[in-house]
Amino acid sequence: MKQILQSYRSGELWLADVPSPAPRSGGAVVRTAASLVSAGTERMITELAKKSLLGKARERPDLVRKVLDKIQTEGLVPTLTKVFAKLDTPIPLGYSCAGVVVEAGTAGGFRAGDRVACAGAGYATHAECNYVPRNLCAAIPPGVSFEDASYATVGAIALQGVRQADLRLGETTAVIGLGLLGLLTVQLLKASGCRVIGADPDPARCELARELGADETVTGGLAEAALAFSAGYGVDAVLITAATPSNEPIEVAAEACRPKGRVVVVGLVGMDVPRDAFYKKELDLRLSMSYGPGRYDPSYEESGHDYPYAYVRWTEQRNMQAFLELVAAGKVTPSRLTTHRFPIDDALDAYRLLGGQAKERYLGIVIEYPQPADVGLPSRRVDLPAAVRATAGTLGTGFIGAGNFAKSVLIPALAKRSDVRLTGVCTATGMSGVETGKKHGFRFAVTDVDALLADADTRAVFIATQHHTHAPMIRRALAAGRHVFVEKPLCTTPDELAGLEEAVQAAAPAGTCLMVGFNRRFSPHARAIREAFAGRTSPLVVNYRVNAGVAPPDSWVQDPDRGGGRIVGEVCHFVDLAEFLVDSPPERVSAASIRTTDRRDVAEDSVVITIEYADGSLATIQYLAHGSNKLPKERGEVSADGVTAVLDNYTQTAFFGGRHRGVKGSQDKGFDAEIEAFVRAVRDGGAWPIPFESLVRTTRVTFAILQSLRDGCPIRIA
Repeated sequence: MKQILQSYRSGELWLADVPSPAPRSGGAVVRTAASLVSAGTERMITELAKKSLLGKARERPDLVRKVLDKIQTEGLVPTLTKVFAKLDTPIPLGYSCAGVVVEAGTAGGFRAGDRVACAGAGYATHAECNYVPRNLCAAIPPGVSFEDASYATVGAIALQGVRQADLRLGETTAVIGLGLLGLLTVQLLKASGCRVIGADPDPARCELARELGADETVTGGLAEAALAFSAGYGVDAVLITAATPSNEPIEVAAEACRPKGRVVVVGLVGMDVPRDAFYKKELDLRLSMSYGPGRYDPSYEESGHDYPYAYVRWTEQRNMQAFLELVAAGKVTPSRLTTHRFPIDDALDAYRLLGGQAKERYLGIVIEYPQPADVGLPSRRVDLPAAVRATAGTLGTGFIGAGNFAKSVLIPALAKRSDVRLTGVCTATGMSGVETGKKHGFRFAVTDVDALLADADTRAVFIATQHHTHAPMIRRALAAGRHVFVEKPLCTTPDELAGLEEAVQAAAPAGTCLMVGFNRRFSPHARAIREAFAGRTSPLVVNYRVNAGVAPPDSWVQDPDRGGGRIVGEVCHFVDLAEFLVDSPPERVSAASIRTTDRRDVAEDSVVITIEYADGSLATIQYLAHGSNKLPKERGEVSADGVTAVLDNYTQTAFFGGRHRGVKGSQDKGFDAEIEAFVRAVRDGGAWPIPFESLVRTTRVTFAILQSLRDGCPIRIA
């Protein structure tokens, strides 16, 4: 299928051929009929992408600070590798479209054949097909065209601004900025029974606003005009829908408003509030949060958890639905705002228009898509150019998932090997799969896991998806006779672990290999420490500190259904490393975390864990969320027989006592070595790089840590 993408690194725009998206249970795959180009938002995005790296840094100093902090904790090279991988990820443009449901998830609330309007950056994009979560879809009423429905997202933004103004029948209002958003706002205010004066420097837009119902418009002097319009009182509310860095709109709004009136900022404008004007009139300044309640809440937008109707009457989805009903009633006429229509094949001309290359006036720009009679799905596979093959080795290897870690670490490590041949890359959206595949030399990109596993040339797969998908993906891959490398964790629940034990036992006769990406045990630092204490006569004591940093409570990693939490999802790394160093099975686990009532904190993210081993050794893991961002991420101390090894963030390991040689150099966490171990095991049919029993023990220890935190007592490992 076709999709409009832009490179964030170079600013280049192109019409890409990508696989259609995979269906998911909580939403629907929608075949697009029309999508709306947001002149303000999309022009801002495309202009930022075209800036140099220095220009981007000046525009986003907040991201620069995050990068600098990450360099302090993780090192320069790993951080820059991840940054450039992120920059190389294309941007899907668009966030408002309409079409027909072709595949509905089991919990999506829609059926195949339903006509829906869709919202959301990254979801309702300019593409022939989109996967959209259920709360970002709204049913299109009979008689409403796809073109009109494609305005629903921008319409919901305008409607939320009107709701924030809290207007009553007969009140007077002013709208500053009569672009797409402002003209929709004018129509919504008139539908609400308000008197409206609009302001815009463009006379043509003022004229159109009057045609759409505005009682009066001005190209300047709004403050004086608003006084006359309101019989000298000042208007009850001002809605600012302009897009300008200038502070003038908010200053003019204060002048135009009556005492105790309301100013609502909907557009992107300067926000240096003139205190004196707002203070003397005791004005109420409000901001409108995009489409409405639910915006920026992953639980609502991505997971599909709706807000109770009785307590949150107007969510973003209900705002979209209300806008569409007003269109159906003829109270709002979006098609009057459409100045340009482009078929998807010519859609790049729309961005030349936005960029000023085409000297034409524009307002509403709609992209149209062909609608085949069967309204079926485009292919979920795209074959990639053979000219960019990175390797031609004998081990055909596919990838499931192409997130930032996979693109910055795992795939480059595989692509440089002469004994590996990259076959297919499978991603949920298709966009990232195609771009990753082209860059690293994959043969094809798909959004269908079964299609990748059925590929005869693919003998091994790497799984780098969200944590809750690991166990079912492993079972499918093993059942298909494929060797599996899965990023940590192995799984997220005891039931999943039991199922994996059965799957591994069933796959044993086929000789398939399963490995979890516990890379630290393959680092030269960890190897040197283990070798140094191989002949010890006393139990080992391991102290390991992880300066993990904060993961917000609304992060997918913290979601028990998707990420399983950071103990299952990341502490497993250090549990595995401790067992590798001790070389003895764990017997008992105890854990204690901080106690906090601050909703920004997840108590389990700041935890001290003690593991007791069969040979009498001890390991203590301190996993900290609130350490200094200037402190390197990891440090370990290992002691026995009068010797102590100190590991400093995988850049240096020093031994105190004895005659052991230290390790020093650039940071090496063992990624290349773990992949070498996996490829060798698959190629030669030898022992698994990490015994399955060890993988099971590590996973059980993480479950025991959680149980110890809940029960407040040590937990014995079965």
